[in-house]
Amino acid sequence: MRSSKSRSRSKNNRNRPSGGNVVNRVFDSSGPEGKVRGTPQQIIDKYNQLARDAQLANDRVATENFQQHAEHYLRLLSEAQREMDARREEQERQNRERQAERDRERAERQERESAATAPAAPASDPAEAPQPDVLDIAGDDESSESGLVETPESKPKKPARRPRARKPKTTDSTDATPAADSGDAPEAAE
Repeated sequence: MRSSKSRSRSKNNRNRPSGGNVVNRVFDSSGPEGKVRGTPQQIIDKYNQLARDAQLANDRVATENFQQHAEHYLRLLSEAQREMDARREEQERQNRERQAERDRERAERQERESAATAPAAPASDPAEAPQPDVLDIAGDDESSESGLVETPESKPKKPARRPRARKPKTTDSTDATPAADSGDAPEAAE
């Protein structure tokens, strides 16, 4: 039986996405010109640039090699995008199902509540149906109460109040004026 250390060192386990987010994961790519490090999109861009440079240098073999490396990471990226889209669609479907179930439960609950609070159906005989209370307004002349609520519009209007006349200003008691001596003293306050 193999140990866990020897299995983890095997070549099959290297650079394999472990179900994580491949789109943002940083890869180390060992290409013909050395290592290229970055996210799949960055690696694709780098290999495409190297392929253009090789094509300008008339190196068809290197051009094809760089294009194949770029294509590999393009497949990784597109597969990851498909998986993410499928996951998103599944979540949206589940959310729609949950919302539909909540809507059904809410409708059932409202139906039960309305059925519980609805008054009993009136009987077919109108004499057995409950009758509303009726007030006899015009019948009693002796009573001043008609059973109606008094509103501000129906109240009798009072005459407008006249403003009070001001009292004359009193003078100090230390001033001895002839008017005070003559008996014309100011009126006392009410």
